[in-house]
Amino acid sequence: MGVEAERTYDAVTREMLVDEDYDVDFTPDGLLVHGLLFAFLDGDDLVVELPEARSGDLRERGIATPFTGTHGGPSRNWVRVADRELWSELAREAHTFVGEPPVGRQS
Repeated sequence: MGVEAERTYDAVTREMLVDEDYDVDFTPDGLLVHGLLFAFLDGDDLVVELPEARSGDLRERGIATPFTGTHGGPSRNWVRVADRELWSELAREAHTFVGEPPVGRQS
């Protein structure tokens, strides 16, 4: 793991922990909202869970690459992002996606 990646991940983590509206927990596994993982550092990449259309768009434009977890093939929602300048924005998007209840469910 590179020092710059760790520093950027730490900055993103601090940003999200400081804002009480985010309701984020930091664990050794990554960042959680309501007990659900939404972002983590893997090597020098940030891995985030985004809506399928958004993650597909990022992959098609070469901004992200597929993430392959421990359960087999690449995920439709989880992507790896190397560009550290995008990490804060994408972590917030992932937080919203994972943390907000689907339309029609209780909030």
